[in-house]
Amino acid sequence: MIFSGYMSSEPRKTIEVVAAVIGNCAGAVLATKCPPHKHGGGWEFPGGKIEPGEVPQDAVVREIREELGVEVSVGALLHTIEWDYPDFHLRMLCYTCTIEQGELLLREHTAYCWLTKDKLYELDWLPADVDALPAVAAWLAEGH
Repeated sequence: MIFSGYMSSEPRKTIEVVAAVIGNCAGAVLATKCPPHKHGGGWEFPGGKIEPGEVPQDAVVREIREELGVEVSVGALLHTIEWDYPDFHLRMLCYTCTIEQGELLLREHTAYCWLTKDKLYELDWLPADVDALPAVAAWLAEGH
């Protein structure tokens, strides 16, 4: 889905990022809260920019290690988000993941929570992340 709230005849830079849809054995998914100075403190699936020459799956592992201090195994590409911001176009690749090692440490976020399918829509998600929620809900319903 592409949000068309901003129209310009000039091409915008595309920024490619990854997001980790981290599930647990209780059938819940991890959400992280941004600090107020970053995206107004909204909730997101953790992740970040893909570095030059880096494959997306490696970016997921690196970003989650940096942001949350845990090692994840990366599964399937669950959803791709295409989102237009005024200054750039965002392409976010959302991968399913599981934590393999470590304890969650909030290095960049202010809070985290585990959400079951029935609680998924209760948070104030960042606009681009909202687009992934139906795919995440379906994944949780399948018992991931």
